[in-house]
Amino acid sequence: MSQFTRRSFIGLVGATGAAVGLSACAGSGGGGNGGGGGEEGDANRVIFWSNHPGTSKDLELEIIEAYKEVAPDITVELIDAGKDYEEVAQKFNAALSGGGLPDVIVGSDVNWFNFALNGQFAKVNELWDAAEEFDKDDYVESLLGDYELDGDNYGIPFARSTVIFYYNKELWEQAGLPDRGPETWDEFAEWAPRLRDVLEGDARPIAMYNGANYLDWTIQNLLWENDGGFSEEWDLTFTKPETISGLEYLVKLNDDDHLILSDDSIVEFSAGIAACAVASTGSISSVKEQAGFEWGTAFLPGAAENDSCPTGGAGVAIPAGISDERKANAMNFIAFLTNPENTAKFAQGTGYMPVRKSATESAEVKAYLEETPQAKTAIDQLPHTRPQDYARVFVPNPGTRIGGALDKILAGSDITSTMEALQDETQNIIDTQIEPLLGN
Repeated sequence: MSQFTRRSFIGLVGATGAAVGLSACAGSGGGGNGGGGGEEGDANRVIFWSNHPGTSKDLELEIIEAYKEVAPDITVELIDAGKDYEEVAQKFNAALSGGGLPDVIVGSDVNWFNFALNGQFAKVNELWDAAEEFDKDDYVESLLGDYELDGDNYGIPFARSTVIFYYNKELWEQAGLPDRGPETWDEFAEWAPRLRDVLEGDARPIAMYNGANYLDWTIQNLLWENDGGFSEEWDLTFTKPETISGLEYLVKLNDDDHLILSDDSIVEFSAGIAACAVASTGSISSVKEQAGFEWGTAFLPGAAENDSCPTGGAGVAIPAGISDERKANAMNFIAFLTNPENTAKFAQGTGYMPVRKSATESAEVKAYLEETPQAKTAIDQLPHTRPQDYARVFVPNPGTRIGGALDKILAGSDITSTMEALQDETQNIIDTQIEPLLGN
């Protein structure tokens, strides 16, 4: 399937009408982007499903409270829809069949498009012209473009992140390292033993997410620097020698007791159990609150030279299966939720990137970046990001497939045979669930 680009794939899928079989995320109901025939509900009550990215529930509630002054006739109800993006998607999938759709839903980098392809997220570009105070041109183009399929937008950027490198400046100084992040992963391999020498007890040089918690997202940086990865467009590269070599590097870090794997790598870093961590920009506020030491952030190794930083995080979407009036009110709320003032507030409170261009120039954000210079890393690194591999963002359930394979490898399974099995599994999904949509 290498002859198909991302855009031609999307266009062909759009022409075929987006079959339900594409994704395990796709439910059997609530499809279509039609209007008045959708689920009616209470048009004056906007139900917002969120997992509160970056422990942002209080911020979300604060923004909702402020919305009462703008739209006193609209009630916004915040619903805890799951502990992570995957649980939100599962809850939405169930609602597609059983009813009770929300008006606004958080959709992550790896689950929004499945619902869009199946016609279960509305085309927000058909709604935003009529929305109050929605300025399309003020959104960061690359972030807004991440939700575009075949010329239509199915989401608005909200809690958007990149991966950055966090480091403990005090331990860096004790180890005699320069006050910066490693420029390459090879350089970090030279630094890790020096860090290990100054650490005590069970502390380790670096912490990363485990396979069940987004290692499949962050590891792309290391693999890309090694000229490997999960795929090159639709050509799978799990068994490519450069990919295997990159995974051997990861396994050696682990086998040499340089690596801590956890549900959230920033917890170990903030506690001083890891000298550095690879983690989301959305963790900046947590480190700021919890770390009892001087810390810094840096570009990911190799990112400046290879543009090898993956973007991530989430946007907000509107279900296609609700009434036109509900969609219009939902779009108005999204415009307020992501306006310059509120994206600045959200960035300051979480560490996620401001999604509006004007927000980065605001006095509030400038003051925040002056007070928290670590947050500026994500903004500066944005030009060095790269679209994620198709095998992670277009083939369903990447955490289960890819993250599960990575956990097996780190637990001692043979790298080559594990990746061969992953490649076969992923190719089968492409052959049976995706390629038929292309008319092949």
